[in-house]
Amino acid sequence: MTLSQLIATQRTRLTSAGIAEGEAQALVREILLRLKGYSNTDIAYHASDEATEYLSTHTADTVSRIIDGEPVQYIFGMAHFHGMELHVSPDVLIPRPETSELVDLIADHYRDTADLRVMDLCTGSGCIAIALSRELKFARVSAIDISEAALRIARQNASDLKALVDFSLMDILKAQVPAAGEYDVIVSNPPYICESEKSGMEKNVLDHEPHTALFVPDSDPLLFYRHISLYARRSLTSGGTLWLEINPMHADALRRLLEADGWIDVNILRDTAGRERFTVAQQP
Repeated sequence: MTLSQLIATQRTRLTSAGIAEGEAQALVREILLRLKGYSNTDIAYHASDEATEYLSTHTADTVSRIIDGEPVQYIFGMAHFHGMELHVSPDVLIPRPETSELVDLIADHYRDTADLRVMDLCTGSGCIAIALSRELKFARVSAIDISEAALRIARQNASDLKALVDFSLMDILKAQVPAAGEYDVIVSNPPYICESEKSGMEKNVLDHEPHTALFVPDSDPLLFYRHISLYARRSLTSGGTLWLEINPMHADALRRLLEADGWIDVNILRDTAGRERFTVAQQP
């Protein structure tokens, strides 16, 4: 079997399992990248080469795991994010493209500002904190998470990418508020999916990604945002900004909460798909 035949066979298995053609093609390419280090150019160059038994077996096994619902990022322990390769495991969420958009919004806003003090709340894999430490000029970046397992991954990612980020174990729902403002930017992508939304979610997310990083009670959909707002109001310097990834279903309620807490210039921003996905607010 040639490489091109192997690709066609495994792509057909994926599409037959209900995966869209474009996604199936991307998954097979990702498998070949992880197993062989092949770029798209390499795939084209070696298309007529005989596929080794190792490559054929491991590609087929990986496709079987994907069909069973296991995310390819967890299978190989790596994920792409904002031009970086990050370690991931079921202890952390797989970074999403919309979260990369949030990094871009902050980086664009502060493109010409140096020496910012930045805090990332609920950091998970460290994706936001690390990306901002690379994008912002001489920024001093800190990050917290409730999970020590997540922090181990975040620290490994920062070390591998030579990013200077200070990671700490902290539960934002119980965090002590600083006596005075010490950050210029606070950012968070906290849990924001209501329990009732589970029925509409993909099986691979529900079965493999950490529920503590995803879900909030239906009775309190703004749980994390209430605590983040209070923490940030005391932790940001005057004129500092709070940036949040949000659930579009609760965008208006979140705006009202932030305005009631005393934030100014509260804006809801849309992602590239047109959804109300981000909020930015300013400290008076």
